[in-house]
Amino acid sequence: MLNNAEWLDGLNYLDFLRDIGRHFSVNRMLSFESVKSRLDREQSLSFLEFNYMILQAYDFLELHRRYGCLLQMGGSDQWGNIVNGIDLTRRVLDDEIFGLTSPLLTTSDGKKMGKSQSGAIWLNPEMLSPYEFWQFWRNTTDADVGRFLKLYTELPVEECDRLGALEGAEINDAKIVLANEVTKLAHGAEAAAAAEATAFEVFQKGGVGEDLPTLHLSAAEAADGISLAQLFVRSGLAKSGKDAKRLIAEGGARVNDEPALDAGQMFGAGDLAGPVKLTAGKKRHARVVVG
Repeated sequence: MLNNAEWLDGLNYLDFLRDIGRHFSVNRMLSFESVKSRLDREQSLSFLEFNYMILQAYDFLELHRRYGCLLQMGGSDQWGNIVNGIDLTRRVLDDEIFGLTSPLLTTSDGKKMGKSQSGAIWLNPEMLSPYEFWQFWRNTTDADVGRFLKLYTELPVEECDRLGALEGAEINDAKIVLANEVTKLAHGAEAAAAAEATAFEVFQKGGVGEDLPTLHLSAAEAADGISLAQLFVRSGLAKSGKDAKRLIAEGGARVNDEPALDAGQMFGAGDLAGPVKLTAGKKRHARVVVG
């Protein structure tokens, strides 16, 4: 694994323009779909973003020059950047290198599943708990269940087809199978079972599952008191105090399954004596504990 700072940090801007920039045609760069689509939608494209394909192309050149790299693989949206690297290497070194792209994974409504989407799905349990990971797959759109079972699990294709064909309330059973199978592969069978048990506790019994994302407050913080809005922000259920206030004002927040009405409501040591369950919308939950 390499860091491209190895060759980018020492670049002299004028030298880079003279030696590398001269090989790029602005007219050709504007023809690439990634740029053209932005301009067609009249979205601003900064000079920094416009230079990204030049830098990626230069990375490919340096990887080949330094380490003999012959192939760059990427999603189909990287085709233009990869081709630029191939062309730059041919012009500078007169060497032949190659690119291979594959279709992007998208949901049934055409949205890309990737890091740029809000709520990115991390494999690292410190970035996203196994319960939240399990919930992501449990909340899969009905139309995607069969395809995702084939892509992300090791179940037989026939079983994926059977589960994907379920309708009505039964499709939820298929979603649970999907969530369990993917979570087993990423975090192990115990984590998958714990996540399912927590979901049952939270959604079926209205309890406060121990596997929920948890905000730990110190005894001093509980003694001083903390507002309801800050609880939602600190627990990750709201991005900011403004976002939390909007959520509460629109009726999308609940505390221990009861509607939350006042963003400024203060919670002290007595209110936080036992675990407090916070809910944003219908599917996002967290718990608050002291200690």
